[in-house]
Amino acid sequence: MLFKSQRNRHQQYLIQLPKISQSVVGFSTLFSPLDFRSVLLEKISSATQRIYILALYLENDEGGQEIFSALYTAKKQKPHLDICVLVDWHRAKRCRIGAHIGMTNADWYYLMANKNPNDSVPVYGIPVNNREAWGVLHLKGSIIDDTVLYSGANFNNAYLHQKDTYRYDRYQCLNNRILADTMLQWIQSNLLQDKAVYRLDQGDRATRSDIKNCTRKLRRALRECHYKFQSNGQYEALSITPLLGLGKHSVLNKTIYHFMLSTQHVLMICTPYFNLPAVLARNILFLLRQGKMIEIIVGDKTANDFYIPEDQPFTLTGVLPYLYEINLRSFLSQLQNYINIGQLIVRVWIHGKNSYHLKGLWVDNEWMMLTGSNLNPRSWRLDLENAILVHDPLQQLTQQRFHELNVIRQHTFFIKNYQDLESISDYPKPVRKCIRRLRRIHIDQLILRLL
Repeated sequence: MLFKSQRNRHQQYLIQLPKISQSVVGFSTLFSPLDFRSVLLEKISSATQRIYILALYLENDEGGQEIFSALYTAKKQKPHLDICVLVDWHRAKRCRIGAHIGMTNADWYYLMANKNPNDSVPVYGIPVNNREAWGVLHLKGSIIDDTVLYSGANFNNAYLHQKDTYRYDRYQCLNNRILADTMLQWIQSNLLQDKAVYRLDQGDRATRSDIKNCTRKLRRALRECHYKFQSNGQYEALSITPLLGLGKHSVLNKTIYHFMLSTQHVLMICTPYFNLPAVLARNILFLLRQGKMIEIIVGDKTANDFYIPEDQPFTLTGVLPYLYEINLRSFLSQLQNYINIGQLIVRVWIHGKNSYHLKGLWVDNEWMMLTGSNLNPRSWRLDLENAILVHDPLQQLTQQRFHELNVIRQHTFFIKNYQDLESISDYPKPVRKCIRRLRRIHIDQLILRLL
């Protein structure tokens, strides 16, 4: 009886959230990075009013260049189009980890602007904190006219499957004017007008010291920001709720917490890196003790973008996939009984040399959350995140949902016992040596909190 009253409290929280009505025909799921790339390019070329691209980064490689060139082509053909790109300020001003020093993405944006002086495609760098390790812009969702193309993907070769390998994510296309207007108005009011935000496609780019104080003020303001819209959705019909969050006590985090604990039958979680915040790990244990079924799909260590094959030189960042696997093995060792009885299902995604970046939550056959959040301590406390909560009480999206989950499960294998995962003694010698050093100085957990 006590559990039922607790569950009702969590369900009541979801019921009271403001909602936007969503048509079934306006909600479509894409099932591959190739589909995502194709639809994104088609939407850009057919846009008539506005294009706002939002991502952690737009990379200077073939995949990113194709998207950026499409934006400039659209601007040339339709000069009235309102086009804007927003990326993380810090990420744009450095090269990729492990890459030789050279042209940064910001340098590339500036070069493209000089090559197209009559066609402005502004690129804004958003500094969520004074250092990248302490927080980045991790908002998702490209707004094209009245459509929001929502995905955790960024824009480069891997995410767009430009070459032989891909990085797998989720991709939803929502045609909803209120949703698009809500997200756009928030961007214009809370990001583009802030003094800490500078254009990266211009020559007079600010330095970190120039915007240090402004960045602190922006971060404080972002902690209190929410999407604002007039609720017009009904609890008995298909509806969506856009959510925003920065910091441990954000509305997004509160919703994820209540969302999980509202489970009546089945909870499903997808995350690329198994490193759950303590409160979410406790939620899972609580639900299992109450007899709920939980399925978790996590990426294999070799499907992590930080993974370094054994035939390549090892660097410190290459230890991360192993730390995540250690976390998963330790977590499952405590829950082996639930695995044995089939109440806890854990799948590991692996598909050749491809990588896994998929996030999301599903509760029963009624609720679904689209998000770019990795559901780790970093996303919980440091990064600026958003999400779209989908309520489908009539199960009108069942076919899409089942097909998406079947595609996700296609390249997974079951963990029947926590010992199916490698232990530290099985790791390559450079990895074992690095882990021992990190543990000796107690820095391994700090790394997991920041990366």
